[in-house]
Amino acid sequence: MATTPLRVYGGVTGSDRQAERRASFIEAGLELLGSPDGDPSLTVRGVCRQAGLANRYFYESFADRDELATAVYDHVVNEIATTALDAVTVVEEPESKVRSGLTTIVRLIVDDPRRGRLLFSPFLAGTPLAHRRAESTRLFTQLLGTQARQVYGVQGGARLELLSSFLVGGLAQTLTAWLDGGLNASESEIVEWCGEIFLATSEFPQ
Repeated sequence: MATTPLRVYGGVTGSDRQAERRASFIEAGLELLGSPDGDPSLTVRGVCRQAGLANRYFYESFADRDELATAVYDHVVNEIATTALDAVTVVEEPESKVRSGLTTIVRLIVDDPRRGRLLFSPFLAGTPLAHRRAESTRLFTQLLGTQARQVYGVQGGARLELLSSFLVGGLAQTLTAWLDGGLNASESEIVEWCGEIFLATSEFPQ
């Protein structure tokens, strides 16, 4: 059966409208999943209500609520990874790269705490996002390892993987405690202190 073409209304194509609706659902999902107490029981009805869209539009882009939750998580991770890499790329000095990357990550979370809650909230640990979290940790570990090789000339191997995993995991735990109010530090102190730890590891013998 032939598909019906997506027509143009008000100068906006059907595909653009569909993309806009998908973005609205992702924003609605972030609002629900990134709420202070989390919402692991994300429902299609709840998301549609939050987005202000009819249920039928949900299935244009997502098969079910788990697929939406994954899309929301990937959106946040990709946003943070891309923005941090851009910030690191525009500076030359190794120390500046570390501080610029950390500043960008912390600022993104401060500007929109929903991002931090989605990435670190314990309320979501038992959901399908747990697997995504493990994948994103590996992604950031690989990105950090690549920077260590390119900037500091650190050789690859198990030692670099260990250091990268340690730093990424430590930063995640630090930000989790900070967002929960269990760590009394300012934004600048978080960047400064974590930066000192990151830079110190570059001086370890290879």
